[in-house]
Amino acid sequence: MRDIVLISDARVASIPVEESGEPLIDVRGRLETDRRLADAEGAFAHLRLGLLDRLEKAQAQLPGGYRLLVVEGYRPPATQKKIFDDYSAELRATFPEMSPAELRSAASRYVSPVEIAPHTAGAAVDLTLSAEDGTELDMGTPLNATPEQSGGACYTEAPGLSAEARHHRRILGTALETAGLVNYPTEWWHWSYGDRYWAMTTGVPCAVYGPVSV
Repeated sequence: MRDIVLISDARVASIPVEESGEPLIDVRGRLETDRRLADAEGAFAHLRLGLLDRLEKAQAQLPGGYRLLVVEGYRPPATQKKIFDDYSAELRATFPEMSPAELRSAASRYVSPVEIAPHTAGAAVDLTLSAEDGTELDMGTPLNATPEQSGGACYTEAPGLSAEARHHRRILGTALETAGLVNYPTEWWHWSYGDRYWAMTTGVPCAVYGPVSV
């Protein structure tokens, strides 16, 4: 896990964006959604069209009895900044010896700095697996568990997971990777397409989705 490139890394931030102009689409009615992080405007349920199309392909590739459950997609910049600032403040209180650069890096294990955040581009989705009746499956940690809360088990390839949780993560990962998405390795639930982290991971020269408004 020491070789993970964090989203705050200069190699990610330096990747240019050539905006495709694809619209944000409401995924409700096309994929199952959960309202735990829903906002009044419904921004949480919006994704870029190319990402939504790939999620539908991933859904079709899942074994029988499994469903994707979308928890959060698009995130307004103000919301992204607040989450980053709040988590940074928690880390600062817990680890007062950290320098500002160390705090920024540590915070980016869990939430992206707003200026490069894929959620603000509609390019990232936080999701999990459920059974056909809507029951969420064991993924090893709750979705959005911090590294501190989970003892590092939020990392996609974390050791020490139960066989069931590891199996479910592999089912989710296989379907999403086959459909063209990439995972942020510190968060098993975070997958993206078209953003800078996707571009860095896949080796393409530029991202195709930049910040956008609903």
